[in-house]
Amino acid sequence: MRPELSYEAVAARIGRMLAAIAVAGTLAAFFTSGWKAGTGFLLGSAISAVNFRWLRRLVETLGGTLQRHTLVMAFRFLLLAGVLYVIVRFTPISLPAVLAGVFVMTAAVIMEAVIEIVYAGK
Repeated sequence: MRPELSYEAVAARIGRMLAAIAVAGTLAAFFTSGWKAGTGFLLGSAISAVNFRWLRRLVETLGGTLQRHTLVMAFRFLLLAGVLYVIVRFTPISLPAVLAGVFVMTAAVIMEAVIEIVYAGK
């Protein structure tokens, strides 16, 4: 069965893959490296999910003033950087685990690209 390649279907699949990777990675980090790594991966995954939601909303609302979108995205990234700073500076949570969690969206997008490449030949 060939997956649908519409924007809505692709975005929904990426969201589901993001959630699956986040859950699997969090559980793996908890059981292999303890609560600091598990919590770090969970927080990083949450940041990644929020970033995905923001980027998806940006894509859906494109067509307005680009300058406004640029300012909003810059503010959002500064906010995420501030959250990361607070996590690193004031908590015992594992920084490498947080950073690994932040890349969950990237992993989900790569998985979607592989799915599209595999099914393109069929």
